[in-house]
Amino acid sequence: MQFTIEGKDQNSAARAGTMLTAHGEVETPVFMPVGTVGSVKAVHAKDLSLDSRARIILGNTYHLYLRPGINILENAGGLHRFVHWDGPMLTDSGGYQVYSLTGIRKLTGEGVTFRSHIDGSQHMFTPESVMDIQRKIGADIIMAFDECTPYPCEYDYARRSMEITHRWLDRCIGRFHQTSCPHGYPQTLFPIVQGSVYRDLRIRSAEYIASMNLDGNAIGGLSVGEPHELMYEMTEVVCNILPSGKPRYLMGVGTPVNILESIALGIDMFDCVIPTRNGRNGMLFTRKGIMNMKNEKWKDDFSPVDEEGTSFVDSYYSRAYLRHLFAANEHLAATIASLHNLAFYTWLVREARVRIMKGSFRPWKDMMIKKLNTRL
Repeated sequence: MQFTIEGKDQNSAARAGTMLTAHGEVETPVFMPVGTVGSVKAVHAKDLSLDSRARIILGNTYHLYLRPGINILENAGGLHRFVHWDGPMLTDSGGYQVYSLTGIRKLTGEGVTFRSHIDGSQHMFTPESVMDIQRKIGADIIMAFDECTPYPCEYDYARRSMEITHRWLDRCIGRFHQTSCPHGYPQTLFPIVQGSVYRDLRIRSAEYIASMNLDGNAIGGLSVGEPHELMYEMTEVVCNILPSGKPRYLMGVGTPVNILESIALGIDMFDCVIPTRNGRNGMLFTRKGIMNMKNEKWKDDFSPVDEEGTSFVDSYYSRAYLRHLFAANEHLAATIASLHNLAFYTWLVREARVRIMKGSFRPWKDMMIKKLNTRL
C-alpha cells in the first residue's frame, strides 16, 4: 500500500492524503462504514458506493469466522466477491469482539479461547490463526491481533495487556511474512497501539508499534467509555510518535464531533457503527445539528430531511414521510436514515479534506462543532 500526503493544515495536525490499495484509491480523511458480517445494516452494497459515496468498508474477522465461515468465503473468492464490493476493504482482527465476550473467554499468552455467542461452541484465536483467517477473507488492510482493555482498568492490567499485544504483534508479523493472499493481490498489515488511558503506556506502545515500520498504524482501546478529553489526549500523544508519512487509523470512533477533533490531531481513518445504529433508532445527523425523526414535530414538515443536502435522501424524501415510516415501524425507515447518516459522514470527512487543502480547516472545524452539538 502506498500513502501520499497531499496537504496539511497550518493551524492543526490535520492532513489530507491518498492511500493506494489493490482495490483502488482512498482519499483521506476517510470514514469506513461498518459491515460487520459482510453487510452494512439495512444498506445495499450498491447504495454504499452510489448514494453514500463510501470508498472503503470494514468487515469483522470474529463474526465472519463464525458465520458464514472461512471456507465459504475462501471458496467464494474472498469477501469482496461474496458481497459484491469492488472497492477497498479493511478487516478488524476480532480482538475487540473477543474482549467484549467477558465471562465466555479465556486469555493466555498463546491466544484466546472463547465460546461462540451464536451456539456456544468453543474456538481459539491465536495471532497466527487470525492472520490466516484474514488472508482468506481477503481484505486490503488487515489488523494485528490485540487485546482491547476496558475502561476503567487498573494500570497493571493495562500494562500486561499492552505487553501481550506487543508479543502477539511479533507473531502476527512473522505469520504475515510467511503467507500470502490466496486471492492473488497484496494485503497490508496494520499494528495497533494500546495502553488504555495511561500516558506512559501509550508512549511506550506507540514507540514499539512505530519501530515495526509497517505501512500503516492503528490506535485501539479508545472510545470504550472514557471521557472524550482523555480520548483526545491519548490520541494526540500517540500521533506525535507514530510516523507522519503513514496513515493513522483511530478504531471505533465516533460521533461527527469526535471525528473532526481527531482529524485536527492527525488521524486519517475512522470507523464506527453510530451512523447506522443511530439512524435505525431515528437519529439523523445534519449540517445544522441532530434530528430525532420520531418526534411529532416533524409529522407535517414537508421540507427535505437536510435542507442543505448530502445525499439523494435529502431531496427525495420529506421529514414528514420519514417520521411516518418510523411511526409505522416500516423497515424502509432504517434504510433511508442509515443512508442519510452515512452520506453525511462521508460529506463531513470529504469537506474536511477540502478545507485542509485550502488551509481553512481549523476555523471551519470550530464552526461545525458548534452546529453538530445542536439538537433541532
